[in-house]
Amino acid sequence: MKKARIGFIGAGWWATSNHMPVLSARPDVELAGVCRLGRDELRQVQERFGFRFATEDYRELLDKVELDGVVVASPHTLHHEHASAALSTGLHVMCEKPMTTQADHARELVHLAGEKRLQLLVPYGWHYKDFTQQARQWVEEGRIGRIEHALCHMASPLRGLLSGAGMKVADISGQSGGNLFDPDPKTWADPQVAGGGYGHAQLSHASGLMCWISGLRVQTVYANMSAPGAQVELYDACSVRFAGGATGAVSGAGTVPTDQGFQLDIRLFGSEGMLLLDCERARLELRRDDRQHHSLALAADAGGYECSGPPNNFADLILGKTKVNHAPGEAAMRSVELLDAAYRSAVSGRAEQV
Repeated sequence: MKKARIGFIGAGWWATSNHMPVLSARPDVELAGVCRLGRDELRQVQERFGFRFATEDYRELLDKVELDGVVVASPHTLHHEHASAALSTGLHVMCEKPMTTQADHARELVHLAGEKRLQLLVPYGWHYKDFTQQARQWVEEGRIGRIEHALCHMASPLRGLLSGAGMKVADISGQSGGNLFDPDPKTWADPQVAGGGYGHAQLSHASGLMCWISGLRVQTVYANMSAPGAQVELYDACSVRFAGGATGAVSGAGTVPTDQGFQLDIRLFGSEGMLLLDCERARLELRRDDRQHHSLALAADAGGYECSGPPNNFADLILGKTKVNHAPGEAAMRSVELLDAAYRSAVSGRAEQV
């Protein structure tokens, strides 16, 4: 049986609690090599998942191990360096969100992947829901006409992480037991490591989904951000203009109580109707001016976050079992363009161009 030989650059909480378990359960995937800092932690990861090669130097991983693809799950500000090195070596890449923290770096990765005919995937779990894919199909079919305005909101229970106090896995995902590591507050709360706060940590999910469903690309952003009790922002409020003239409002909040779930709400208003998508309350509705409305019947928990789709999609792309990348670098690049401009605007106090 042909196996996809996959390496990891970065092996913290999310990589070891989601990506590695998903991939290690597949008989057609070999976890060939892993890189992370910390000798003891590296040993734990190698032993738990059976990696035959382990190192603290990602260059050694790329030079010494025969690989087909690499999962980049290092801190945000290192994504560009690590993904670029893997793509340049000729490897497919699944890079955690935000794909990069700078727009020019994101565009560079998309160009490099295209030039080398390699897959570049960002693990946005919500892209793999049937109802979000239906939403994208309706937009592509022109069911709401030309998009004139977009609203995108997300909120998460991350005050502890973003403020540097730290959080347990169970506080974020409801998981308990079996995890090698809890999230490292430094990679979330230190602006030098994280590159930003809630925008990069979570709003990257919602903005990536909005761009993927709508096909919109941001042109200018005016943003206000606030960071009560933290070094990185907890709140984002962005006024957006898209290429083609559409307007938009993008907001985020990192202070949902820890016993509550994620909020993710996207509303698109077009020349012929509107599309309403809500992951918290599991809703997808099409409302048209000609009254040809449509609503999907969804289970109450249909919008709950789940992330087995992206690593499985990545492995299938490597093995040639599918040609469809549901979370392509292009959508992630458009999200980075929005967030990059938003962070610059929050500092300059004026609207910033992408």
